[in-house]
Parts: sequence; structure tokens; C-alpha cells
Amino acid sequence: MVMKRLFTVAALACMGTASMAQDQAMSFFVTSANPGQGAGLGGLEGADAHCADLAAAAGAEGDWKAYLSTDQENARDRIGSGPWYNADGVEIAADVETLHGDGNAISKETALDEMGNVVNGRGDDPNRHDILTGTMPDGTAAAETCENWTNSGEGSAMVGHHDRMGLDDSDAAKSWNSSHPSRGCSLEALQGTGGDGLFYCFAAN
Repeated sequence: MVMKRLFTVAALACMGTASMAQDQAMSFFVTSANPGQGAGLGGLEGADAHCADLAAAAGAEGDWKAYLSTDQENARDRIGSGPWYNADGVEIAADVETLHGDGNAISKETALDEMGNVVNGRGDDPNRHDILTGTMPDGTAAAETCENWTNSGEGSAMVGHHDRMGLDDSDAAKSWNSSHPSRGCSLEALQGTGGDGLFYCFAAN
């Protein structure tokens, strides 16, 4: 009877550990690479597909959404309800409101790519901290979206700083999702201002 009870306790403990691991599976990352056309991502559909492809390659298949706004859809409304965890199991935010408030945990150390690697920030060579979003600080659409992520030429896209660092100590410079418009929509233009055409991906639960 004692052995049976010990086995049951051990089994429940294993189940609890497995459940915790599943609950904290990666549900947030920064793309490790741009698809190749700068902000011309093929619209939201193309951006979502890029998120899904990168996640699948990392062993995290699911319903992945790019954190990008258009003139018809807000980034905050695309990504589910949370919570979201990075590849190391660190909670980024418990819910949408926390994500867009002071309580989120996005930083250079936590905004990892899909393989769990740190993404270059300000002071690194090359700097890749400009993350495409097309949003205002509250996650609603900004005016700059490179024609709803279909343009890889002239224009601009709102970007955030995943490392929360900029040229000064202003709120915009430290914003993860709404720091400044880019100088253009091509990959070369995005790279020229401290980015690499990267964007955030969230698992929409």
C-alpha cells in the first residue's frame, strides 16, 4: 500500500511538472531573420506565415501571429490573451493590458529569437534593435505600416526597440513597440537605422 501511494505521488508530481513545462512553452519570440523583402512581408498573412515557419523549425508549432498593425487591424487584437513566455520559459506578460503597460518583461535579455538567442541591440555590431510593429504604444495602429506590410520601397514603418534603448532617455526611445518611424521600407533602409526587418511573434491561444 505504501509503495502504491509513493508511486501515485511520484506520478502526480511528474504530471505537474509536465503541465508546468507545457504551460510555459515558448509563446513569444523575435524573428531571427527577415523574409528578405524588408517591410514588404506579404501583408499580415505573409508575416504570420513567417512566424509559423520559424516556430515550427524550433519545434513550436501552433497558431502564431505577427505583432503588426494595419489600417484595418490592431496588433494588440491579433495575439490572443496571454500569458506569453520566451524560449527560456520567462514570462513576458500575463495578458494584453500588462503587455502594453509598465509591467511587461520585454528587454534585450528576454526578447529572444525562436531559438533562444539574444538579438543584437544598441551598441552591438550590427545593431538590430528596430523591431517592425506599425503600432502606437497601446498596440493600436500607427500611420506608418509600409502600406500594410506590402511595400519594400519608399515609405516608413513604426518600429520599437526590443532592448528599450535609444538616443535619449525618452519614453519613445525606451518603447518596445513604438519608438520612431523607419526611413524606408526596404531591408537596406531598415538596416541603415539600426534594424534588420525583424518583428515580434506571439502564439494566439
